[in-house]
Amino acid sequence: MAERKPRLLEPDALWNYALKLLGGRAHSTGELREKLRRRAAQAGAIDEVLARLKEHGYLNDQKFAESFAAARLANDKLGRMRVVRDLRQRRVAPALAERTVHTVYQGVNEEALIEDWVRRKYRLASRESLFQEDKEMAAAYRKLLRAGFPSGPIVKVLKRFAKNPDLLETFEPPEEALETE
Repeated sequence: MAERKPRLLEPDALWNYALKLLGGRAHSTGELREKLRRRAAQAGAIDEVLARLKEHGYLNDQKFAESFAAARLANDKLGRMRVVRDLRQRRVAPALAERTVHTVYQGVNEEALIEDWVRRKYRLASRESLFQEDKEMAAAYRKLLRAGFPSGPIVKVLKRFAKNPDLLETFEPPEEALETE
């Protein structure tokens, strides 16, 4: 089956397409630029549309990054590193992503956030000590790394939930977990 090519848009139609995209959800400048690039009949029209959107206040990477990071903290309770990574995937400038996440997460108790995350994700476990086996603990460790939390606080919190917390004194995370850090 042949892949359908999107219809190329002239500047006015490109403007309307950009407004439609922003009406659906907020976008970073980089994300929107990429979507417009695929649809623009003239490459020069992209910069004009983006400049016009910024001029009208419809496109602001700083506000986008702040609201994105605040939502990820409030709703998903993710760690700093994950939020920075997600912002960068949405084509926010690395320095802006780092600075914004640092500001949004200022004063956040990371251990409490990790503990809340563990309680939420493992709520169906009725056991007092949640992790009975090393492999369960290793799986939780990997999940917490992917959620953007640093190793030190993860190990501290996992000790509270382990059947045998002494194991964590010598706990070395599986190699594949370290690769995701």
